[in-house]
Amino acid sequence: MIKEIRNFDLKMIADSGQCFRMKMTDKDHAVVIAKDRVLEIRTVKPGVFEFDCSETEFNDIWNSYFDLDTDYDAFIAAVPKEDGFLKKAAEYGSGIRILRQDPFETLISFIISQRKSIPAISTSIGKLCRMCGNEIREGFYSFPEPKALSQLSDIDLAQCSLGYRAEYVREAAKSVYRGDTDPDMLQTLSDEDLFEALTSLKGVGKKVANCVMLFGFHRIGAFPVDVWMQKVIDEHYDGHFPVERYEGYAGVMQQYLFYCIRNE
Repeated sequence: MIKEIRNFDLKMIADSGQCFRMKMTDKDHAVVIAKDRVLEIRTVKPGVFEFDCSETEFNDIWNSYFDLDTDYDAFIAAVPKEDGFLKKAAEYGSGIRILRQDPFETLISFIISQRKSIPAISTSIGKLCRMCGNEIREGFYSFPEPKALSQLSDIDLAQCSLGYRAEYVREAAKSVYRGDTDPDMLQTLSDEDLFEALTSLKGVGKKVANCVMLFGFHRIGAFPVDVWMQKVIDEHYDGHFPVERYEGYAGVMQQYLFYCIRNE
C-alpha cells in the first residue's frame, strides 16, 4: 500500500539511534522487525512510501508504531529562531519520528547499548533473537520473551557478545518474567516514578533509563544525554541545554540534536 507522509525519512529514523532492528538495505528501502512482524518499506519519491502490508495491518500496528498521528511540524516550528544550531538540527533531521517500541525490548536493547557502537549493539541483539526468539519469516526472528531470555546460561549470553552487560540483561529479564517489573504497570506511572522504577534495575543508570522512557514508553519529555549529546551541550549551549523550554517534548529535540551532531 502507498502512503503520503510528512516528516518521515527511512534513513534518518534507521540512523537515529533509537532502534536497532530497522535496517536500510539500499538508499530507498528499509526492513523493520517489530511487533513479531517483518515490514519492508520503500521510498517511492520524497514523502511517498510503499508499505508491504495490508491497510488493516498498517492502521492497527504501523501507524502507531511510527507515531504518524503526531504533528512533527509543530515541534520544528517551536524552535526559537535565536537558537540557530537547534533550528539547523531540526531541519536537518526533520524526517525523524519517535517510534513506539516494545518497552521490554527497548529496556534490554539499551542495557546492551552501554559503551557499544550501534553496529555492535545490533549484532548482539541479532544474536539474542536467533538464539531464543521465534522465526517469524525465514531468517528473521522475534525479540525473545522474558522467560526465554532469563533462562539463558552464561555461555549462551557470552556467545551474544554482551560482556559485563550479560548479568544486567538476565536480571532485567528475570525481573520482568517474575512480574517484579511489569511494563504495563510502569506505563501508568508518572515520568518521575517511571524513572525511579527503571533506575532501580541493576545496570540501568540515568542515560539508559531516559532512553527507555523516550523510546520504549514514548515519554517524549525525556532527554537522554550520552557522549554525543554532551558534545552538543558543551560546544553549543555552554554546558546547559534549556530542557525546560521544551517541556513535554524535549526528547524530540534530543533526537534532532543527536542525529545532527553524528552526521554533520
